[in-house]
Amino acid sequence: MPHAALSKNHVAVVTGAASGIGLAAAKRFADLGLKVVLADLPGERLQAAAAEVAKVAAGGANDVAAIATDVSQPDELAALARSVRERFGHVHVLMNNAGIQPGSSMFGPLENWEDVITVNLWGVINGSRIFAPAMIAHGEPGLIINTGSKQGITTPPGDPAYNVSKAGVKVFTEALQHELRNTEGCKVAAHLLIPGFVYTSLTAHGRTEKPAGAWTPEQTVDFMIDSLERSDFYILCPDNEVVRSTDEKRILWAAGDIVENRPPLSRWHPDHGDAFKAFLDGD
Repeated sequence: MPHAALSKNHVAVVTGAASGIGLAAAKRFADLGLKVVLADLPGERLQAAAAEVAKVAAGGANDVAAIATDVSQPDELAALARSVRERFGHVHVLMNNAGIQPGSSMFGPLENWEDVITVNLWGVINGSRIFAPAMIAHGEPGLIINTGSKQGITTPPGDPAYNVSKAGVKVFTEALQHELRNTEGCKVAAHLLIPGFVYTSLTAHGRTEKPAGAWTPEQTVDFMIDSLERSDFYILCPDNEVVRSTDEKRILWAAGDIVENRPPLSRWHPDHGDAFKAFLDGD
């Protein structure tokens, strides 16, 4: 059975819902019988996404709303919460999924850093802080799903702003779940979605066809739903290239940099590359 929050006629809010994982999640929630609010930047993509979701919603367009929202602006997230409450009532599922990746370098343009951290991290923080109190107060089962990234855990070189933002999402969501589980009477739980290689507009990089190694957004959402049924906090997704055991070893090696006092990012360090490969290939 799906998680109790994913019950018919409950209400789900998904940010970054105009495409990719967000759109796939909105469709899946609608298929489960929820009323769904899609939040994304204004434009034709958002309206087209809402029309797609309405096709699978039990009540059609009456059970779906598209609300233009810039998650980097706290006042717009607050307005989103008010609009949802006026349209559908209590929120049971919040998926803070909006994210951007314009690319960054350590000493590159400051605006890239600011944009990424404001959307990817502050969008999650503000979204959770704005929606969670009312979700707790109505007393019904609820979910807050925050989209993180493996890059926020193993922090590979190449895009430091993105890594910082997603590392922040991990730490924030862990703290959020600790707060929720220690709040008397609270039936809301937080979960960290950690996608694998997923073919979306964010990861396409000019490609027009899905690479063989990538999962589709729909596969990722299916895995997410199954993980929520098990009450998994860390929803660590595989893909067609990387199995869970490989992810586990990469994560353990990254933590081992601290424990073993190795250089940071030793997986990519010339003096430790062979040791990492042996660790990865070992049983």
